[in-house]
Amino acid sequence: MMGRRSGRGADDAERTARGARRRASRAAAAALALALLPLSGIASAPALAAIASPAAVATDYPSWQDVANAQKDESRAKKAIAQIRAQLAQLQKEVERTQAEAMAKGEIYEKAQDKFDAQAIITQKLQQQADEAEQKAADSKKKAAAMLAELGKTGAGDLTASLLASGQSGDADELLYRLGAMDQFTQRSEDVYTQAVQEQNNAKALTEQAQVAQDLLEELKAEAQAAFEIAQAAAQEAQAKYEEQQEHEATLQAQLAVLTEKRKATQADYLKGVREKWGPNAGGIISEQGWARPSSGYISSPFGMRYHPIYHSWLLHSGTDIAGQGCGAPIYAAHSGTVTYAGPNGTLGNYIQIDHHDGTSSGYGHIMPGGIHVWVGQHVDPGQPIAQVGTTGASTGCHLHFIIRVGGVLTNPVPFMRARGITIG
Repeated sequence: MMGRRSGRGADDAERTARGARRRASRAAAAALALALLPLSGIASAPALAAIASPAAVATDYPSWQDVANAQKDESRAKKAIAQIRAQLAQLQKEVERTQAEAMAKGEIYEKAQDKFDAQAIITQKLQQQADEAEQKAADSKKKAAAMLAELGKTGAGDLTASLLASGQSGDADELLYRLGAMDQFTQRSEDVYTQAVQEQNNAKALTEQAQVAQDLLEELKAEAQAAFEIAQAAAQEAQAKYEEQQEHEATLQAQLAVLTEKRKATQADYLKGVREKWGPNAGGIISEQGWARPSSGYISSPFGMRYHPIYHSWLLHSGTDIAGQGCGAPIYAAHSGTVTYAGPNGTLGNYIQIDHHDGTSSGYGHIMPGGIHVWVGQHVDPGQPIAQVGTTGASTGCHLHFIIRVGGVLTNPVPFMRARGITIG
């Protein structure tokens, strides 16, 4: 008979082997991540390994382009990771589906096994009853045969002749008694024989029922075995899907960690280099000429004559408006120099001006209330945070009004900064 725990030892061995494979896969995930990075156009393993080597001199420090490339690598990785996570979500649904199927198949197997077990009891009882009936019929036939043999020995015809020939009353009475006894014996013999035939027929019927029950038992056994195999296959599929998901997740996390570490290390080396070259407070994107982007965002209004949105007349727009980051976004010093103004300045609102000691100066307008973080006379380095974007003064929204003067005369900041390696907007 099929048991519920058939093949359990083999299943345990298989689970142990799968567990070992999974642990080995996770242990190697970090190394595998390096090999998988090129799948999304990300830097190769040798390039990533290079970040661990400290720069010997300032000229060996990464450039801002290196930082940008590292950020791009991480951006590509995040995009790839988002795609993988979407795939993992689908895989999780598949895991749940296979687990649900495994549970359903397991329930079918359980019901089939229960039907088999119940039928096995019925079949055993019927067979036992058939065996007992067969034995009883055999005993009855044996008894009937013995009685008929005894009747043959006595002889009914001889008794009748003896009765007719007898002339004495006593002899006749005895003969009549013997004849009556013989009739009773004959009747009993017939009854025993009839009972033996009935018991034989009953035994035959029970045997046929037992055979039918045995045939049904074989069918249920095959049904239960098939359900067991399907349930086992469904459970193994669900487990395989789950392990596949775990391996993807481990590789994914290792890949992200490697790229994030690369970006952080590159930025740290870059920042160390620019501060060594341009000053202890330097930061952000700094060109080879020592100029930095004052704010991130897009150009919302260019330098030159324009129709003023508040005064509704054509006026000179003294700088370039950079918007998109919202109030509170950081403003950076465009170049090293000394702060010559820091405070309210009419339509420019809260305003900072920096003298760069090379005949140029830069201005930063519409700074938010409390957003000025430098003071007059303070030295600043390129890329140093000096203020926060606001909308003070004659402004219709949060933005930086960026001004450049050369020899005290206004100039268009966009081409000026482009010539110094910095793109605005």
